[in-house]
Amino acid sequence: MKLLEGKVALVTGGSRGIGEAIVRKFAEHGADVAFTYLSSEERAKTVEAALKELGSNAKAYRSDASSYTQAEALIKNVLEDYGKVDILINNAGITRDTLMLRMTEEQWDKVIETNLKSVFNLTKHVLRSMLKNRAGSIINMSSVVGVFGNAGQANYAASKAGIFGFTKSIAKEVGSRNIRCNAIAPGFIETDMTDELDDKTKEAFLAGIPMKRLGQGSEVADACLFLASDMSKYISGQTLSVCGALNC
Repeated sequence: MKLLEGKVALVTGGSRGIGEAIVRKFAEHGADVAFTYLSSEERAKTVEAALKELGSNAKAYRSDASSYTQAEALIKNVLEDYGKVDILINNAGITRDTLMLRMTEEQWDKVIETNLKSVFNLTKHVLRSMLKNRAGSIINMSSVVGVFGNAGQANYAASKAGIFGFTKSIAKEVGSRNIRCNAIAPGFIETDMTDELDDKTKEAFLAGIPMKRLGQGSEVADACLFLASDMSKYISGQTLSVCGALNC
C-alpha cells in the first residue's frame, strides 16, 4: 500500500543523511519528491536518479534554506514544476559545536539561520499555496538536544528548541484550513557524521540509550511518513521523538 500516492513533497537537505532517507521513503510510497541541496550537486543528482527509478517525478534544486529570498524562489519554482506542495519537510540543519566561552557570533548566527530561520523561510512561502488548497502537512526536524540541551551545543540546542514553539504556533494558526504542523525529535542517528566518531565516543553515546544502538535514518523517515500521510490526519502541534528512549 502506497501511503503518499498523488502527493507532492518538498524536503530541504534531501541529498544525504536523514534527508536522503526521507526522500527515498516518500518515493517508495508514491510521492513526487522535490528536494534541495546546497553543495553536493553530484550526490544530489545521484539521489534524483534513484528516486526516478522508483517511479517518482523527482527533482533536485540547489537552494540555501537559510536565505529568505532563495526560499521564496524555491517555492515559486516547485509550484511551477509540480502545481502544488502537499508536504513540506524542514530538514536542513548544521552544527558548529563549541563551548560558550569559545563560541563566536558567526557560529551562533550560522546555526540559528540554517536550523531555525530556514523553518520560517520555507513555511512562510509555502503556506499561501497550502491555504488555497485547504490541505497540507508541515514537518519540522528538531532534535532531543532541543529538549535536554547538551554541553558545547548551546547554538544547536537553541535552534532546535525554537522549532517546538514555532510548530505549535503554526498548528494553531492554520489548523482550521486542514493544514497540520508537527515536529520530529531524533536522538543519535547513524549518519556519515557518526561514522567518523571513534569507538570510545560511540560507546559513550550508546551507554545513555536504553535500546543500546544508534537509530537509522530510515526509522526517522518512517516517522515522517506517518506524519505526512492520512494515518495522522488528526495529529497536529505535536513532537514525535525517535530516540530509543534516550532521556525519556
